[in-house]
Amino acid sequence: MTIQTPETQFPIIIVDNHPVMKMPQRLTVLEAVNFKQVCHQFLASQTLPKQLILDFSRTEFMDSSGVGALVHNFKAARTKNVSLIIYQTPPPVMAVLSMTGLDEVIPMTSSLEDKKPHAVLAKPPETHPSVRSWGKRTIDIVGSLVGLGITCILYLPIAIIIKLDSPGPVFFRQTRCGWMGKRFKIIKFRSMCVDAETLKKKVPNQAKGAIFKNMNDPRITRVGRFLRRSSLDELPQFWNVLKGEMSLVGTRPPTPDEVEKYEIPQWQRLNVKPGMTGEWQVYGRSQITNFEQVIELDLRYQKNWSHWYDLQLIFRTVLILFHKNSGAA
Repeated sequence: MTIQTPETQFPIIIVDNHPVMKMPQRLTVLEAVNFKQVCHQFLASQTLPKQLILDFSRTEFMDSSGVGALVHNFKAARTKNVSLIIYQTPPPVMAVLSMTGLDEVIPMTSSLEDKKPHAVLAKPPETHPSVRSWGKRTIDIVGSLVGLGITCILYLPIAIIIKLDSPGPVFFRQTRCGWMGKRFKIIKFRSMCVDAETLKKKVPNQAKGAIFKNMNDPRITRVGRFLRRSSLDELPQFWNVLKGEMSLVGTRPPTPDEVEKYEIPQWQRLNVKPGMTGEWQVYGRSQITNFEQVIELDLRYQKNWSHWYDLQLIFRTVLILFHKNSGAA
């Protein structure tokens, strides 16, 4: 028996009284948008089953857009008291689920009778050539070691002025979303008051879309404004680069609450590692207040990426840091 889902790559069939959605061979942005639509149509039915099984047995590729659609649908199903269960996870799919931690959130099974998690060892997925490039990783390692050396030299004077300006720790750590939405702790020199995260909801957002920006953010300390204008607050991020959580060049690392607002196509920006610099840093910097511009720059970077292009962006970043209006807001 097949439920009527015309002109879709996601037919829903009934197997042993369980609704099973057949997933396509590739789950990228176009398929992901369709996946979300079909799943939401199914959840809009008056009579819903206790579970919906997603059959990934023939899926060979899944990128960040697919992750975004899966997260959207998992949350939508939960509000309807419907359990999403992943059936059959080939190595490419399992690699994505393991890396993003979704294998710990969404139940998986290798058979329709057995609902126990199904584990598969897999190589990390390749969503963009830059992700597995040894040349890019080599540049990141060398650059981060040089950057950490500079950070060690400047640490003491920066730490002193931060402490003299306002009470609190020298470093600021915050959860960000990296490649494929995987969360990590970004580290910076503190440029805001200690209760900045709590006060954020009281500060008006001057940007449009899934990004937060206020040109005169009252949470920023006096020393913090200097650190941001000079980008010295970002020096500790060389540690994130050395660990492989970030790259010297990539996309702006978003916060989880920003990612929560993403539409499916916007997840494409997470197909590469976040960077300390990138198109947004060189061509937009603090002037960008529209998230659609961020997406445009991020996708342009992915399209134009090469080792030489990375080196160009690094060189332009160094030059632009000396411009009086270059600092982040």
